[in-house]
Parts: sequence; C-alpha cells; structure tokens
Amino acid sequence: MATVVVKLGSSIVADDSGDVRADVLAGVCEQVAARHAAGDDVVVVTSGAIARGMALMSLPMRPTAVEALQAASAVGQGKLYRTYDELLQAHGLRSAQVLLTFFDVSARTHYLNARHTLETLLRWRVVPVINENDTTTTDEISFGDNDFLAAQVAILVGADLLVLLTDAGGLYDADPRTAPGARLVEEVTDVADLAGYDIGVSTSPLGSGGMRSKVVAAEMATAAGIPVTITSGVDVEAMTRALAGEAVGTRFHAQRSRVSSFKLWLRYAKPTQGRLTVDEGAERALRERGTSLLPVGVVGVEGSFEAGDAVEVRCDGRTVGKGIVNYSASELQRIKGLKTEAVRELLPRATEEAVHRDYFVLD
Repeated sequence: MATVVVKLGSSIVADDSGDVRADVLAGVCEQVAARHAAGDDVVVVTSGAIARGMALMSLPMRPTAVEALQAASAVGQGKLYRTYDELLQAHGLRSAQVLLTFFDVSARTHYLNARHTLETLLRWRVVPVINENDTTTTDEISFGDNDFLAAQVAILVGADLLVLLTDAGGLYDADPRTAPGARLVEEVTDVADLAGYDIGVSTSPLGSGGMRSKVVAAEMATAAGIPVTITSGVDVEAMTRALAGEAVGTRFHAQRSRVSSFKLWLRYAKPTQGRLTVDEGAERALRERGTSLLPVGVVGVEGSFEAGDAVEVRCDGRTVGKGIVNYSASELQRIKGLKTEAVRELLPRATEEAVHRDYFVLD
C-alpha cells in the first residue's frame, strides 16, 4: 500500500474562462478511485477556487487586490469542493474538505495538528481534498499555485509519491511555447543540475504558479525522501501511469540523504524574524563540525524576535543557515560575544546555546 499526493493546478481545474474542466476532474477522480481500490491512500491538493469564483462572478481577469482575491475564493471554494465530492462519491468514496493556511504549516503546533487530522482521515479511508484558505489570509494567495502546499502535505503524511499535474507534459529545458525545440527532461537526480535551464515563472491567466514553483516543490519533497513526478493532467494515460508510480513526464528521484521532517519544516515553512551575524570561527563550527551556535560566536543581532522564533545566520555577507533561537533579540544584544560563564552572570537561567544544533539547518 502506498500513499500518493496528487496536486492539480488552476490550469487543470478550470479553463481560461474559469469554468470547471469537468471531464478532466472526472478523469482524475476516476484514477484516484482506481488507486484507492488497489489499496493506496490518496490525498488531493487542488487549486482553482479563485478561478471558479471569477467565473461565477463574471470577472474578466484575475483580480490584483487582496480583498477581491479573497472574495473570489469565498465564492468559488464551496462549489469547487462539491464537484470533487460528487465525482468521488460516484465511485463510492468519501471525501473531506481541508482548508490550510501558510500559518498552519509555519506554526509547529498547527503543523502537527494538521498531520494528525490527515492521518485520521486516511485511516478512515477518506480522500482529503485540500486547498489553501485564501479567504482569511494573504501570505499564501500568491504562493506558487499550491505547489508549496502539495510538497508540505506530502511531507506531513509521509507520502510515497507526489504527483504534480499540469497542462504540460513535464519539465522542459526551455519554454516549449516559445522554443519549438525544447526537450523534455525525463529524469532529475539533483535539482542543482537544472541551473542552466530556462525554467520561467509564466503562468496561466488564472493561476499563480509556473514550472519554477513546481521545481521548488520537488526539491522540498525529494529532500524528505519522496519521489516527485510532473506530468500532464489532461493526458489520461500519462496521469494513470504517474499515479501508479510508473516513469512518465519528469521524474525527480528521492534524495539519498534524507532530511528530517522537522528540519524541512524549519527550512521551508518557518518564517525568519531576524538575523544573527557570526564570526568565521562560528561559521566553521556550524558547517564543518555540526555544533551548536554559542553567544560567543555572535557578533551582530538584527530584527525583533523572541525565543522560539527562527533567525537567519550569516557570516561576512554569506548565508550560513537558519535556526530557532533560544534568546530574544534584546537578550542577545546583551550577551553577544560573551563566553558561557559571563552569559550566566548576566542571565543566570540562560541556556548554553544561542541556537542548538538540533534546531539548525545549513543553507
């Protein structure tokens, strides 16, 4: 039995006018049912609420004002989910609507709560249909057409495969719409190998993502040991093969050195609230020996943050990494550059580390 997360972008869910592509969604739900019948667990991550709302409200183009985006999402979300629910119900499957925000994956307690809810739904053999809750928050509305969310969900549920369905056949070394000779990239073992490719951020009139956000999502998921396939959502054969785990479209291989889900959350989801500048000795210790960061190695403190917030760690203009700090900004201003004994004279109950190595990720 495998756990598969399948993500549908706006261009798959709705046509250019914002009307639901019923035949495409029917095909996707049919394949979800087939995987379910084979014993797999399937999670659907969907875009398209704003596009659906635009069509229902006869809006000629995607709004730019946040309040209009939120209103369009509010109009479209329920109708979009009802389509999924009815299509899955026709195959005897129960579904559940799950709306997440960026805060739900950036706050650790909410992150764990979301994981427990999704695990329970899967244990009940329910198909979660997930979208971002665009109606109440602003940060995520322009964030990658749900590609980031799909990667986070895959990590949350410990998926065996993430499939990103798009209106293209996969990732090309150039935009096939403007470069007729563009070549399909069939396999990616290291995202760094794509550095020379022309992976733009162009989107459909209704979406907000693009191929670059899918590559970032693939980088996140493969770092957690989850292979990723980018393929067509309108080609039934390609979609069927992808959900079955077969090679089709562009396949990103899981990384051998798996990163813990906590450190992936810290790297990609926890927002930074400030910056620490460290000396070269501290940088070497962090990079080469994997030690914790002590106050003695801190030479500069920027921003306003509290203990438990994430901070960026830099040295001589270079980003070293990101970690959860044990002190507030005001406390670190007082103790930066001091050895442990001196720190404890000023703050008797202070911990030894400014950032513990277990709560730090290298850049």
